[in-house]
Amino acid sequence: MLAAIEWRRFEALCEALYAQAGFTTRSQSHGADGGIDSWLHSKHSDVPRIVQCKHWQSKVVGVKEMREFFGVMASHQLKSGTYVTSSTFSADAAAFAKANGIHAQDGTALLKVISQRTPEQQAALLAVAYEGEYWRPICASCGTKMVERSSTKSEGSFWGCANYPKCWGGTIPKSKASVAA
Repeated sequence: MLAAIEWRRFEALCEALYAQAGFTTRSQSHGADGGIDSWLHSKHSDVPRIVQCKHWQSKVVGVKEMREFFGVMASHQLKSGTYVTSSTFSADAAAFAKANGIHAQDGTALLKVISQRTPEQQAALLAVAYEGEYWRPICASCGTKMVERSSTKSEGSFWGCANYPKCWGGTIPKSKASVAA
């Protein structure tokens, strides 16, 4: 399931998982997020928690990304935060997280948490993950669905913003998972 969904569906899945755990969540759908994908608020604490989500298929989250997240925590005067990835963490990143109040949750751990939910909760999470065109990426800059484009410089295709050239939200290589969908 994690390999089949695009990055925004991954963030929505994580947000829904925290909502099931009793948190009030607040997220930003697109644009610069300042290193925070979701704010979590609990009725048991006046201090919010921040979450960074990285939906990386094959790239390992390194200590550089963890240090950047720690800087975001510090800028908001927070002593803890959560970093979730569909991938894995390098050993240095995991050690840095542990030493600095960051709960690091990789794809395997995320799927384990989901497997411990009730069947009804699991079905609700799947509905969030597979909502709409779950396989087609969203432009991080403007929030519209990307379109398949052909490369003029090399063989193959990629995802590009539907609003190009008005929006220069970048491109994403087509993955084998999205081709299958």
